[in-house]
Amino acid sequence: MKDLNQLRNIGIMAHIDAGKTTTTERILYYTGVNYKIGEVHDGTATMDWMVQEQERGITITSAATACKWNKHDINIIDTPGHVDFTIEVERSLRVLDGAVGVFCAVGGVEPQSETVWGQADKYDVPRIAFVNKMDRVGADFHNVVSEIKEKLGKNATAAQLPIGAEDEFLGCIDLVEMKKIIWEDEDLGAKFEVLDLTDSETEEAQMYREELIESIADFDEELAELYLGGEEINAESLKKAIRSAVIKEGFIPVFCGTAFKNKGVQPLLDAVVDYLPSPLDIGAVAGFEVKNRDKKTSREPSSSEAFSGLAFKISTDPFVGQLTFFRVYSGEITAGSQIYNPLEDKKERLGKILKMHANKREELQSAQAGDIVAVTGLKYTTTGQTLCATNKPIIYDLMEFPETVISIAIEAKTTADEDKLAKTLEQLKIEDPSFKYMNNKETGQLLIYGMGELHLEIIVDRLLREFKVGVNVGSPQVAYRESISALASASKEYKNEVSGKAQYGYVELTVEPIEEQVVLFETDFQSREIPKEYFTAVEQGVLDSAPGGALAGYPFIGIKVTLKEMKYNDVESNEVAYTIAASMAFREACIKAGLTLMEPVMDLEIITPQESAGDVISDLNTRRGKISSMNPKADKELIKAEAPLAGMFGYSTDLRSKTQGRASFSMTFKNYEKMDNRLAKQVLEKRGIFI
Repeated sequence: MKDLNQLRNIGIMAHIDAGKTTTTERILYYTGVNYKIGEVHDGTATMDWMVQEQERGITITSAATACKWNKHDINIIDTPGHVDFTIEVERSLRVLDGAVGVFCAVGGVEPQSETVWGQADKYDVPRIAFVNKMDRVGADFHNVVSEIKEKLGKNATAAQLPIGAEDEFLGCIDLVEMKKIIWEDEDLGAKFEVLDLTDSETEEAQMYREELIESIADFDEELAELYLGGEEINAESLKKAIRSAVIKEGFIPVFCGTAFKNKGVQPLLDAVVDYLPSPLDIGAVAGFEVKNRDKKTSREPSSSEAFSGLAFKISTDPFVGQLTFFRVYSGEITAGSQIYNPLEDKKERLGKILKMHANKREELQSAQAGDIVAVTGLKYTTTGQTLCATNKPIIYDLMEFPETVISIAIEAKTTADEDKLAKTLEQLKIEDPSFKYMNNKETGQLLIYGMGELHLEIIVDRLLREFKVGVNVGSPQVAYRESISALASASKEYKNEVSGKAQYGYVELTVEPIEEQVVLFETDFQSREIPKEYFTAVEQGVLDSAPGGALAGYPFIGIKVTLKEMKYNDVESNEVAYTIAASMAFREACIKAGLTLMEPVMDLEIITPQESAGDVISDLNTRRGKISSMNPKADKELIKAEAPLAGMFGYSTDLRSKTQGRASFSMTFKNYEKMDNRLAKQVLEKRGIFI
């Protein structure tokens, strides 16, 4: 049995280009997993194993690996920083016990940093912070600590101090041990010296150590008493207090280094072991009873408990087929054993159990509580579903997946490709819950939907290279929605005869616009005479027809539907008749209420050189953008704005040309807003719809 106290399941998360993958590469080198260092810019990074990642120098899919440090087993998931692949961060954080947030010493808290930290807050994941790129011009460690406090709203304090910065960065001062660590450049940072502090260094370090102790004393009475009593606090007591504050109170100790220049990674590994939780620290994992979803239950992180786990990712391996990644929360599984999926009510047979090292595999005979593994052979399980023992089932919370905002039309090049395309798209949808596809009945086109231009570009690239499916690709399209502008009602009576059997249903309902961007169904009508399943059939008829819209085939949102009356015939009434009547009444009521087109609006954060800010703002105005705020940041300007997605295609290229490639931006979905009638008319006319 493994000692769970000596296990850490962690994620590396950050804004794009903060150095997550480079940091992970150094961890693998210093822990002896890799004998040489892979570099992102050379396309040789172990964790960026996809061709698309190597070409672009970015992480697209979260990759899992494992290493050992100070007699501890560490499972690491390296996550993407690009907003288009935020689903990868979400599903990884769902199953991790702790995380390392990486920040650029120059950029500080960047837009996607806020997104991933919000995701970690959602799952209450304890974190530590690593300020990377201390060798860069403009590096400012203390500014980043301040930004973590202010922008992320965290109780964050330096646990190390940098010795020098930019070209002069040599190492760091450990405020817990009160020692300095200096790295030797000759051997890729594998060797370093731990030295005593000079008098001047001690004076500065003592000041910051007191600040660290004061921050921790808020959470630890024993430490507070020692501090207020003027007693010396030793390293062991301080470590214990920091660990408790990180795990229970969300305190963030901040470390520093430069992964690319091989400095600061070993103390970061020490911090992972010393301060981030083991599965035992996290304790029992909450879930729900299968037979009564309102009743809570839990599983202790122990191999002696009944087996339970959560599938968090599905991918296709060219050698072993479909892989299901999951976290074992309790119990033990062996290769070939039978497990249960309570959400699908299906029994599954495990094939191989694999420990993954990026895209390499190590076969295991068993996996225990705390392990993160991949398995083959699962037929019914999808992302976010629970796996458990048949005799003691449990259901863990499902994950939420973001709304797609952009689509492109694709078509198979040949008949042979056509057969493969449908199967491949279904496989990609299983792998990536933020990807969707559908046939547009109005135009006959096959549309694929994603989180952004880059997301769809990668999907198309994988179709061609990985799955060998030839496709023609249209230009990107906005995923519009339809809504209504007023209150209206409609009634429908449905009579029909099928195979000599009469069908009858009568439904009257009202529709009205609401702020929430969903279709809500409520009942204002009650009858003891009418069976319950007919009420369900009416609701089903409304919700089934909502995705088809009534104007241009876009899904309905922002509508509250209220059932006002039903008529019943105890001989002829049936569920099908009520479903059809409800669908027809809903569509008619929406048309009476006045149909409107809704467009996705995006939140933008742009970091640009100050001299280019005017050009950037002018360009945003031409795209119907609205500036929310402007804040100077070092020698740059941080512009926050919102703009309709329709005006943002090709923006990255235009922004680069206007700023000589020196600006960067991130774009996230905000909400759907009603379109101006003139613009809506133009969109509809392009689709051949004239109103």
